Amino acid sequence: MGSVEVVIDRVEGKLGREEFVDLGRSFATREPHWVPQLRSEQLELVDPARNPFFGHADHQLFIARRNGTPVGRISAHIDRLALDLPREQGFGPGAGMFGYFDAEDEAVAHALLHAAEDWLREQGMNRALGPISMSIWEEPGLLVKGQDHDPMIMMGHHPEHYQHWIESAGYARAKTLLTYDLDVTGDFPPLIRRIVQSGERNDRITVRPVDTARWDEEVAIILEILNDAWSDNWGFVPFTPAEIANAGKKLKPIIHADINLIAELDGKPVAFMLTFPDVNAVLRKIRGRLFPFGWFHLLRWLRRPRNAAMRVPLMGVRRELHNSRLASQLAFMMIGQIRDVATVRYGTRRAEIGWILDDNQGMKAIADAIGSEINREYAIYERSLVD
Repeated sequence: MGSVEVVIDRVEGKLGREEFVDLGRSFATREPHWVPQLRSEQLELVDPARNPFFGHADHQLFIARRNGTPVGRISAHIDRLALDLPREQGFGPGAGMFGYFDAEDEAVAHALLHAAEDWLREQGMNRALGPISMSIWEEPGLLVKGQDHDPMIMMGHHPEHYQHWIESAGYARAKTLLTYDLDVTGDFPPLIRRIVQSGERNDRITVRPVDTARWDEEVAIILEILNDAWSDNWGFVPFTPAEIANAGKKLKPIIHADINLIAELDGKPVAFMLTFPDVNAVLRKIRGRLFPFGWFHLLRWLRRPRNAAMRVPLMGVRRELHNSRLASQLAFMMIGQIRDVATVRYGTRRAEIGWILDDNQGMKAIADAIGSEINREYAIYERSLVD
């Protein structure tokens, strides 16, 4: 079968996008720790009419076939905002990307990667980075460690052999993203407790829950801090106003005010921490299907998650406070407050923090200080497109 020619088709239109998404879902079912996601949300992510990412991105989807049978898929895309960034921050001029990578075998994998590379060259790109599916804020990186346990909310999950197939196509690792697992049933070490208690006595500091009655305003505050805090990070691409509005709409159903916090200094918002209950727990039970009764179970769980693991996907402290004692103090205060609420109100026993860039020494130090351990690694690969 391996000798049969692999044909790469460009995906066009609504039906093509549906086939592309369903093919990815069929590959995912082969993995024992795969958690079925909502098909409607996966379709939205690749629909230029519904995902504001495409307001600053060009893309092409591909499906590989043997004897007419789909055997793999890939996206090639260019984020025009990323092209304006300095090269030392990961992207910059000439940086194209690939994502949504699935393949039946190594020959299919290489054919798909070559198709994506050819399209990127046609658009004038000289480097390919990936997998990034599709915005850097969606599912960046290939899972290279942690296939032995279920992914949490908004985390990609990939089989081990994909790493070999990408590397054998000439790709080298450009960046590693880490996630940390934390047992939240225990207390902080004595030093961290003293740091938190000192912050709680500081009248200049206020740590408050987000106000869901002013949700759009709170989202704007959070993402304004994020755009400032992360602006020097590798791979950072700022959120646009349309993306901020879309993020607010999509996140609102999973937001519980008491575990999503904004820290203020002298009344000015300077830091935030978002925490999401791991909706994958209920998605597995309803097999990713809203109908006929999945919507009822999902909505009931979202209103009051019980025995829910938590994921902290994003936090940020304004740049003016970076490398200061106050920055880590605010982080410890927010983590402590979220831990206390989550364990009492939601029965939480474990949480996951990440992604964290492998060279983000500040965040890695915070994760180490509270006793968390690395449980997943994601790799972003890079290859020159210049012969």
